Amino acid sequence: MLIVTTETITGKELEMLGLVKGSTIQTKNIGRDITQGFKTLVGGELTAYNDMMNDARALATKRMVAEAEALGADAIVCTRYASSAVMQGAAEVIAYGTAVRFRT
Repeated sequence: MLIVTTETITGKELEMLGLVKGSTIQTKNIGRDITQGFKTLVGGELTAYNDMMNDARALATKRMVAEAEALGADAIVCTRYASSAVMQGAAEVIAYGTAVRFRT
């Protein structure tokens, strides 16, 4: 599955199939949350949260691709990601775009 952030794919005529999306809500365990809280006192990268967000983006993308495949899509254009805090230490990540089929 080709996934792009652009509206077009060079050399391809596209048939729009519709919006596809995937989302997930992720959190870290309380022990990790406490250790990352201490990190805010001294500064630096919060690697546990960075890993959590990377995993969340990957899972949201996987779910978006599954939706596109169910529609018979060849690609997803105009792909975007958004995230929001659901509660302290938990975040929702959504991936969305337009599923398209290549015209021959």
